[in-house]
Amino acid sequence: MSAIKRDTGRREKIAARRAAQQRAQTRNRLLLAGGAIIAVVAVVVGLVIWKTASKTPAAPAPKAPGGTSLNALIAQTTSVPAATVDAVGNGGGLVNSKPLSITGSPLTAGGKPEMLYMGAEYCPFCAAERWAMVVALSRFGTFSGLHTTHSAAQNGGGNAEVYPNTPTWTFYKSSYASRYLTFTPVEMNTNIPDPRTGGYTTLQNPTREQQALISKYDAPPYVPSQDAGAIPFVDIGNRYLVVGASYSPALLQGLTWSQVAADLHNPGSPVAKGVLGTANYMTAAICRVTGNQPASACTATVRSLEGQV
Repeated sequence: MSAIKRDTGRREKIAARRAAQQRAQTRNRLLLAGGAIIAVVAVVVGLVIWKTASKTPAAPAPKAPGGTSLNALIAQTTSVPAATVDAVGNGGGLVNSKPLSITGSPLTAGGKPEMLYMGAEYCPFCAAERWAMVVALSRFGTFSGLHTTHSAAQNGGGNAEVYPNTPTWTFYKSSYASRYLTFTPVEMNTNIPDPRTGGYTTLQNPTREQQALISKYDAPPYVPSQDAGAIPFVDIGNRYLVVGASYSPALLQGLTWSQVAADLHNPGSPVAKGVLGTANYMTAAICRVTGNQPASACTATVRSLEGQV
């Protein structure tokens, strides 16, 4: 009996030990499963917290000087109705110079005629011409990245500038897309005075080819000797040349950007006559190099001006 009891006791101990092992294994599996669930929940919560913390509020719409929406100001300037531009025609005597016909090797880029602009942000004559350029070029394509600026009040030597603080646009860091031509702007200086030179801080340097064009055409016999090197300098496909402002910057003095843009929609205003009249002549020159395409830009009024450029 003692042997049987000992054997029975041994089997009970083995069974108890196995039961304990099974309970331990079950407990471990539960702990592992629970740990995995906790880990997943922690990861999900962490992601939610990270996304919430890293989410930046939407940037406010950019503003032009005076608090006007920059996008609204751009739209107002680049979408002057063709009927309004046509109504201005040749500017009623407020356009004092027209694109000059020149002869040279075709200026192209990307398989399209190229319009090269070289100017500076401090320059009031560039300031005036940019309004007309934006209007004219918007008839052939689309700008992005335009920003407002103004001509300088004084230079680095402390000397006052003519037509100070003329409201305008800058082409710096802007882009332009068109099926019909390539627009290449070079803003050579800022409107920030540089006391070291008495001039203005350098912004963009022209390439060797661009410098060669301005050296050749921004000099006699194309311009009077006293105007040699003047800006703005605009070369339209090496067939037409604009040097200096085509109308007086005085028309823009004392006006805000919003006032200028609003006046563009009133063909009877002096601003519209100067800006849109210049834009019409510039459009006529561009139409000559694009084969009068598109028809929406090369209207009957514009084509009537082609013989004058």
